[in-house]
Amino acid sequence: MDREQVKIRLEKVFRDVFDDDSIELSDSTTADDIDAWDSLEHISLISAVEKAFKMRFTMKEVSGMKNVGEMIDIVAERAKK
Repeated sequence: MDREQVKIRLEKVFRDVFDDDSIELSDSTTADDIDAWDSLEHISLISAVEKAFKMRFTMKEVSGMKNVGEMIDIVAERAKK
């Protein structure tokens, strides 16, 4: 799975979690860009992403992600294995 495929699937997850069909992700998207993205929703989001991609993030990965681009990179890298 390449980065673009991951981004498309992630966009669907974000839209479902935040109940907002207008969300369009970019590599630089952060919690500041999505009104409903607070600390509680972050947990829901991480869980939904893990479920959608059948993977688990490490605590280091979760705490180290600064934007959606880094999330895409992690998921795409895992998908290669």
